[in-house]
Amino acid sequence: MGSIHEWKPELYDDKLGFVSQYGKGILEILNVQQGERILDLGCGTGDLSYEISQLGASVTGMDLSEEMMGRARRKYPDIKFMSGNAENFSLDEPVNAVFSNAALHWIKNAENVVSCVWNALEEGGRFVAEFGGKGNIEMIVKSITDVLAQDYGIDANELNPWYFPSIGVYSQLLEQQGFRVTYAVHFDRPTQLEDGENGLAHWLNGLAADVFFKGFTESDKKSVFEKIAATARKSLFDGTTWNADYKRIRVVAIK
Repeated sequence: MGSIHEWKPELYDDKLGFVSQYGKGILEILNVQQGERILDLGCGTGDLSYEISQLGASVTGMDLSEEMMGRARRKYPDIKFMSGNAENFSLDEPVNAVFSNAALHWIKNAENVVSCVWNALEEGGRFVAEFGGKGNIEMIVKSITDVLAQDYGIDANELNPWYFPSIGVYSQLLEQQGFRVTYAVHFDRPTQLEDGENGLAHWLNGLAADVFFKGFTESDKKSVFEKIAATARKSLFDGTTWNADYKRIRVVAIK
């Protein structure tokens, strides 16, 4: 959400739909109350904003991607969606809760995010988030890094857009801001990628292409994706399905 990544909303909905599916688990932790005002930060194409609204809250979805916002508005015309950067936003009136799923690992300036979230919340309000934690997609990143270094002379570490903290590091950030962290877990969640043999290529195309493979032609991308798949295959492919090595953080913090 705070990165330069260019989102492909149709691909996101069609092939990366597991992102919002898994997010439904954290909705239980959000525990929406009737009439609450809730900000869905990094809302993507709006599926979880819609779920929150169905639970009786007044929800605003915010995302940096105009493409994502456009698709969200078409899908859910009754919900308010606004463009905004998680590193630098403010609201006209405070909300009861800020919710975020699978967005905050795109933003390296976590301190600014935490500060903006604090300012957006009323006293006693809660921040409920899930995103990639330490070690998330380690094998995928290693495969990208190895292939780019060996075959293209590119240092992928300089291009890496992601922030995957431990819960110790992230909890400390929240506490330094003044939050009371009431819940923090860091867990493995191997995630099946859709479309069988093509699953990893869809993932790379949807979530990594504009970051690591800028300037590559379509045929170059096809070739590099095949090399990355060959490198990651032993660890992540079970013969029929790709299973991404996701590790997630969930936190709840009270202002």
